[in-house]
Amino acid sequence: MVSNEQAYLDLCRMIIETGTVKEDRTGTGTISIFGHQMRFDLSKGFPLLTTKRVPFKLIASELLWFIKGDTNIKYLLENNNNIWNEWAFKRWIESKEYEGPDMTNFGLRSLEDEAFSVQYEQQLDKFKKLILENEEFAQTYGELGDVYGKQWRAWKTTTGEFIDQLQQIIEMIKTNPSSRRLIVSAWNPEDVPTMALPPCHTLFQFNVSDGKLSCQLYQRSGDVFLGVPFNIASYALLTHLIAKECNLEVGEFIHTLGDAHIYSNHIDQVRTQLSREPREFPQLIISDEVQNVFECEMKHLAIENYNPHPTIKAPIAV
Repeated sequence: MVSNEQAYLDLCRMIIETGTVKEDRTGTGTISIFGHQMRFDLSKGFPLLTTKRVPFKLIASELLWFIKGDTNIKYLLENNNNIWNEWAFKRWIESKEYEGPDMTNFGLRSLEDEAFSVQYEQQLDKFKKLILENEEFAQTYGELGDVYGKQWRAWKTTTGEFIDQLQQIIEMIKTNPSSRRLIVSAWNPEDVPTMALPPCHTLFQFNVSDGKLSCQLYQRSGDVFLGVPFNIASYALLTHLIAKECNLEVGEFIHTLGDAHIYSNHIDQVRTQLSREPREFPQLIISDEVQNVFECEMKHLAIENYNPHPTIKAPIAV
């Protein structure tokens, strides 16, 4: 059986072999292609990549954070999840309140300068401690603006009311599963300027066919080495959770990408990953206690039979 993972590896190979060299917002530089689609049959295993270890607990806690409608990194830090730290940290070190050493270009310099790296880690640890222990500081610097959770659960209308898109979609799947309007959008043009990072995964649509729930994501921009593996697993998990609540089987996760890119400082890591043979995907276990998506907690989720190749580290571009 050809592994579902091959679709991802084929994308990596295509970018390296045919992609265009481009400048980008972070100043790092990328190789990219525009317009690509991958399909994952969720009945053949949970799409957590095996050619490198991908941390399920980070993916799951981030998704639950979105589902809760939360936009503050405090919840993530309470769950030992540091994947959104850089954007909040950047806001603090660029503020007038910050009095520590210069952290300009910290994402790149911390990897090249050992002394700077020590300072960086010290300041980041201080920042995280303040977020966890100082509620006022957390409200000021832990907040990421109107990012995914806000748009999914509390989209603000022109009349000042709020739309819970995710709740509405679940009710529609239950009551009108043949609808072609099972769509949630995170891209709100009015709110983009206030977001720490405008949504990369911008819109997703569900489809019910033959008792199976499928999900298609449109992602405007995808960091193929670091971000996309998270996105694949995250939306697969969301599909499983909603299917469970709606008494449906899972179908496909279809991942449509706009600008699919590999950062210039990730190319060696991607080549390492491409040299590895994919293994069987693991299985997702959702506790029978979960009857409602919004009540799901980390304790209700588990991955079994996950046997990946080792982790491959790479710097994040902020």
